[in-house]
Amino acid sequence: MIKKFKFIDLFAGIGGFHIAMSNLGGECIFASEIDPYARKTYLHNFDINQKDFNQDITKMNIKKIPEFDVLCAGFPCQPFSQAGKKRGFNDHRGNLFFNIADILNEKQPNAFFLENVRGIKSHDDGNTFASIKDIIENRLGYSFYSKIIKASDFGLPQLRPRTFMVGFKNDEDKTFEFPRANEKLKYNMSDVLNGKCSREIGFTLRVGGRGSKITDRRNWDSYYVNGEVIRIGPKEGLKMQGFPKNFNMPVSQTQAMKQLGNSVAIDAIQAVGENIIKYIK
Repeated sequence: MIKKFKFIDLFAGIGGFHIAMSNLGGECIFASEIDPYARKTYLHNFDINQKDFNQDITKMNIKKIPEFDVLCAGFPCQPFSQAGKKRGFNDHRGNLFFNIADILNEKQPNAFFLENVRGIKSHDDGNTFASIKDIIENRLGYSFYSKIIKASDFGLPQLRPRTFMVGFKNDEDKTFEFPRANEKLKYNMSDVLNGKCSREIGFTLRVGGRGSKITDRRNWDSYYVNGEVIRIGPKEGLKMQGFPKNFNMPVSQTQAMKQLGNSVAIDAIQAVGENIIKYIK
C-alpha cells in the first residue's frame, strides 16, 4: 500500500525528484527552479500551480511554504565539483545550501533528501562536507546519513556516482539504512542505442554541470560504432536517466541535453526515497 506524504522540490530542474517521490505516493506541494528553460520543461510535464512554483529561492518568504514531510533538493553542484573553481561556500551558489538550512530550521519537516556530486565529500580536504554535516546535526538537530551511490546500482545504464545525504528530525534510534544495490540493469546501452552498441553501462551522462555553460564538446558522452561516433541525444538521455516514455522536453536539443546532464537519476532517487518514507512512517 502506497503511503501518502507531502514533499517540496528545491532546485527542481526538470523534475527527477518529483517523478521519483510521486511514484512512492508523494504529493509535491511546492517547487523552486530559477532556470527559465528548466521551468518550461517542468511546467510542461507536471500539474503545479504557478504560485507554488518559486523562481528564486533566495527571494522567497519561507513562512509561506506549505507544511510538508520531506525536503528534496539536488542543490547546485558546481561550487563543489572537482571540475569547477573549488570555491565551496565562498561561491554564491555554494551559499544556496544555507537556503536549504533556513527552510529546515523554519519548517521542521520529518526528513530531508539531498543529492550532490561525488566530489562534495572531498572538497577543501573534506571541510565543505564537514560543515554541511555540522550545520545539519548541531545547528538544526537532524540526523545525517550519506552514501555515494551510482545510477547503475539501481538499473540504469550509466555510472553517475553521486553523494546522497539523508536526515531525520527526532531520530533517536539512528538506524536508517540506504538500499542495497540491485546491479541488474533494466536495459543496457545497446538498448538505449537500438542495438548499435555492445557496452552494457555507459560512463556518465553529463553536460556542463548545474549552472555552467556548455562550452566543451568533451562533456558530451559518445560511442564509437563501426568507426562512427554516435552522440547521445535527448531521447537516449531520458532513458539513461530513468525518465518515463511520456516525458516531453519542449526545448532545443542543446537545452534538453543540459537539463538531462543536470538531472538526478530517477531510479536511484526512488530507491533511496522508498527507504526514507518507510523510516518516517
